[in-house]
Amino acid sequence: MADTGTAAPAISPALLYHDAKAAIRLLTEAFGFVTSALYESEDGTVLHAELVYGNGIVMIGSKGRGGVFDEAMAGGGPSGVYVVVEDTDAHHRRAVEHGAEIVMPPTDQEYGSRDYMARDAEGNVWSFGTYAPKGPGTAG
Repeated sequence: MADTGTAAPAISPALLYHDAKAAIRLLTEAFGFVTSALYESEDGTVLHAELVYGNGIVMIGSKGRGGVFDEAMAGGGPSGVYVVVEDTDAHHRRAVEHGAEIVMPPTDQEYGSRDYMARDAEGNVWSFGTYAPKGPGTAG
């Protein structure tokens, strides 16, 4: 996906995984994210990673490593993240080729988007589609 801006996103989802390295592999190989930062402890635990798609960033870390955020997220369930893609069907084909669990195949929505949904190995639902939410100050 082409870069749609140079400013850092104002909102970045942050997800913790039991196997953060597996999550990073899925997001990069199956969904086309690019790892822009990766910080690991001496034992290889992912302390913090940033994965970029277009002008969006998702932050990834390992569960069970301690700290306030880890403790606050301890009882949290799966999360959902929506990512805008240019070609839903091509993106879906890539995800299938890499073994992603598809929850909903590419589907035309009443509001004009074409979306599909996938679930990662730890239960988070990733939606990919052509609907681009309008930010503040943009025409509706």
